[in-house]
Amino acid sequence: MPTKVCPFCNVGNDRIIAANEQAIAIADGVAVTQGHTLVIPREHISSIFEMASETQYKVWELLLTVRGLLQERFKPAAFNIGVNDGKEAGQTVDHAHIHVIPRYRGDVDDPRGGVRWVIPSKAKYWD
Repeated sequence: MPTKVCPFCNVGNDRIIAANEQAIAIADGVAVTQGHTLVIPREHISSIFEMASETQYKVWELLLTVRGLLQERFKPAAFNIGVNDGKEAGQTVDHAHIHVIPRYRGDVDDPRGGVRWVIPSKAKYWD
């Protein structure tokens, strides 16, 4: 039986939009907004909680670089930063990664609650 190949361990250089020695950033293949980007540790680990301290630092350092690139190129109004860590949290690729999702005025009717909408019945806490 063939071994499943990790799509984040085999990213072509042509897809990398930013990188450092510990992490890469690529455009999300199924972006939810224009500029949706993934920041991925180079080391194949399943969870962000498995990252060594130096890797954590470098991943977040690259995330800041990506944010700057996205601000310059797409001029979003805001960002959602998200991690699906584990199957029950919706992680579908078994390689840690962080979503950087630019948000634009009017992209949804009411953006309040942001990432809380992963459990819709608990998202709207302000009523």
